Amino acid sequence: MDPWHAPWGNGRHATGPEAAAARTPEPQPEQEPQPGPEGPGSPDFPAAAAPQPGRPAHPQSSANPDPAPAAASRTAPPHRHSAHTPWHDARAAAAGAVDGPLEAAAVPLGPEALGRVLAGALTALTDLPSFDTSAMDGWAVSGPGPWRVTAPSTLAPAATAGILAGQGPARPLPDGHAIRIATGARIPPGASAVLRSEHGEVAEQPDGGALLSAPGGATPGQDIRPRGQECRNGDQLLPPGTPVTPAVLGLAAAAGYDELWTYRRPVVEILVLGDELLHSGLPQEGRIRDALGPMLAPWLHALGAETIGPRHLADDEGVLYEAIASSTADVVITTGGTAAGPVDHVHPTLRRLGAELLVDGVQVRPGHPMLLARLDPADGSAPRGRAAKRTKRTARTPRTPRHLVGLPGNPLAAVSGLLTLAEPLLGTLSGRPRSEPRRVRLADGVQGHPHDTRLVPVVCRTDEKGGVVARPLHFNGPAMLRGIAAADALAVIPPGGAAEGEPAVLLGLPWSPAATNPITAVTTPDTGATGGRA
Repeated sequence: MDPWHAPWGNGRHATGPEAAAARTPEPQPEQEPQPGPEGPGSPDFPAAAAPQPGRPAHPQSSANPDPAPAAASRTAPPHRHSAHTPWHDARAAAAGAVDGPLEAAAVPLGPEALGRVLAGALTALTDLPSFDTSAMDGWAVSGPGPWRVTAPSTLAPAATAGILAGQGPARPLPDGHAIRIATGARIPPGASAVLRSEHGEVAEQPDGGALLSAPGGATPGQDIRPRGQECRNGDQLLPPGTPVTPAVLGLAAAAGYDELWTYRRPVVEILVLGDELLHSGLPQEGRIRDALGPMLAPWLHALGAETIGPRHLADDEGVLYEAIASSTADVVITTGGTAAGPVDHVHPTLRRLGAELLVDGVQVRPGHPMLLARLDPADGSAPRGRAAKRTKRTARTPRTPRHLVGLPGNPLAAVSGLLTLAEPLLGTLSGRPRSEPRRVRLADGVQGHPHDTRLVPVVCRTDEKGGVVARPLHFNGPAMLRGIAAADALAVIPPGGAAEGEPAVLLGLPWSPAATNPITAVTTPDTGATGGRA
């Protein structure tokens, strides 16, 4: 068996002699690798010499994981490993494939705005709070105590239980008096403090009135939220490029907004290719379950995209051509078919469409047959194919070209392509600012490929000194999802490998904050860790 590829998973590596004759495996490295020492739970990578003390493990500097130079555009040549784009350059090319975000529009404050990115600064439309309010339930008091308790109707004729939130202005509170007040209620004129209910004592008086006293007194301004405490009208609350979270929606509502000015979400159409894929039940008769169809749409949603599909297409070049040519999506994502086998139709279809290849193969494991292509010229002309005559392309501006990201068919290889090419491209289209990568020390050494970057699933754990370390996981072969399902991130391992204790850049996963927030790293043991070199 080829030690670099497992014969299971989703994609272009089907089982059986007939399938083997029809499929072309991913291009092999120049040197035939030997099985590693880990056993069946990990991929078989060639043994790499451990980095020497005082020497970098690889020639690529780690100061900038995504340098600016992008790969040169070219048409689809035969697959040659030496022509593949370095991983860092591929990510930069994907991020720079478009000039900037999609068009901006005002959307109602609510679920439609959630997950979008602010196209302009969020500026306060009012003071917050817009009037002095009570921070606690208790009494509004005027001057030093004790205070004579005032009947609510004296200051607010409609009030029976005191001053409540949402009521209009009350009459001034005389000096030496107190009145019941609820949290969030407007402070009456003349009040100097709010005395919490648990801090006051009320005593009945012979004349039928009541006297409020406080052993600790009431400091002026106590438990009053003054007008403008959080912000003043015109203050910038959030800068452009901020993702709209539920908390942002709440802040915008408090600041007086009914709608938000945001960039449109990129629309992604998912095309899952392969006659060998089943969509339910157990694998049988040489066919396997589609693992990518159920995974890609939720993942893309987490990246801020809207999705069409997944659509499952047979291994037919004409069907693939029509699907891509007629798509109205900003980005088309295909799974499988990116190699050069008899039923790998992505490259021939791109040539037929006149697409411009921006990245054609990446020096990364797993997933090196991934690709990125620009489908439209810069003027964003209409789609081709029969369906183009009946398609209205209202979703995109004329100057935004469509792109295609071709993912390998093996599941973890597809995840590698998603994080390498799709995520940076979608980040630019949606207006998300690029964050500084997080570097975490490796708990174990990781074997490297002689020439390519490796992306290895890791979990973030707290070591005995209280620091955060990234522990590599087993089950990290290109056809495996067991490792990534338990992972917090993918560690970027340079060619030649990385030693225990060496910092590694982490690519965070949308559902796991542990890769970016050290506080969330857990201390429980994990059964999927390698316990040695991955």
